[in-house]
Amino acid sequence: MSYISLSEHKKPWIFNRTDLPISDDDRLAIKPMTEARAATLWKALISKQTDHPDFFRKGDWPFSIETWKEEGEWESVWDSDAVSLPEMIQAHLPWEANTVVYYCNDQQSVIETTWATFQRCWKNFLFMDDGALLVAKKRPEAVQFLSNGSFRIGTKP
Repeated sequence: MSYISLSEHKKPWIFNRTDLPISDDDRLAIKPMTEARAATLWKALISKQTDHPDFFRKGDWPFSIETWKEEGEWESVWDSDAVSLPEMIQAHLPWEANTVVYYCNDQQSVIETTWATFQRCWKNFLFMDDGALLVAKKRPEAVQFLSNGSFRIGTKP
């Protein structure tokens, strides 16, 4: 088995908030990975050297200054009544609604979903903002969400 239920996730409360409700269909599309599956994906797509964004170093694509093109601020949009992701992120990610995406918190915590589901539920995901990376299967674009309320957009090598 590659996934665990949302209730088994280390922070299940982020997907059960009454102020940020998630539809039943979106709940089914949000798939936290088992630690073993998350580690495999992390090593394949993020880093073979480090297990957490705090420890990226030379040789990790997220560490390279050339990866990141622009920075923006997500927290003010998150705090507002707006439902959409910040415009800069949307413009940077030309993904189809059914594109498989991975929200990578660290080597043990990766959530798989679709781009459409992430867009609808992004405020829930951003309760985990400690350097989390959003990447897609077979796509070079990436976004990193930082706990200071900023994000950066870039392209994986």
